[in-house]
Amino acid sequence: MTSFDLTGTSEPWVFFVPEGAAEVQRLLSDLETKGGQVHHFDARDLVTEQGVYRSFAEVLQFPGYFGRNWDAVVDCLDGLCGAVTGGVGIVGVIHDADRLLETKHFPLFVSVLCQGADRANSTVDLDGDPLDRPAVTQHFVLEFREFDREMIALHVEQSDLTVTKGDGFVGAALNPEAWH
Repeated sequence: MTSFDLTGTSEPWVFFVPEGAAEVQRLLSDLETKGGQVHHFDARDLVTEQGVYRSFAEVLQFPGYFGRNWDAVVDCLDGLCGAVTGGVGIVGVIHDADRLLETKHFPLFVSVLCQGADRANSTVDLDGDPLDRPAVTQHFVLEFREFDREMIALHVEQSDLTVTKGDGFVGAALNPEAWH
């Protein structure tokens, strides 16, 4: 597996990997050693949009005013509190992600994860003004039992994302031409 970083604030924001990849496990351990948090999601809870909203709100402790829509997910990912991030950052690990590939909302879900992580990992707001907080590490890892790099990339590719393929992983980040 080609090296990538889950402990820093550089993209890609979303990684698609084989289940149990040793390098991923090492990076998750490194993040926890630095004080960051690893949060786990079961893909069975994410096969519907309402399931995504419910699971993310519960696991990541979204505020009570969370609007249960995609824009609200982005806003809440950007504003995660120290209790959830350990003041350092998070990695959300989605287990059994094979279940999500064929769902209608999968492309939008990946884009939303990239949008939230892009904002959290930034030191400036959407207008380019400095934020009153440091960048907070935020990445998402989707683990696949049957990892087919080409098939996953085909399901992820869309005009608002940049998709990279490495040895043993696929990465996704926002396409700067579409977003910045």
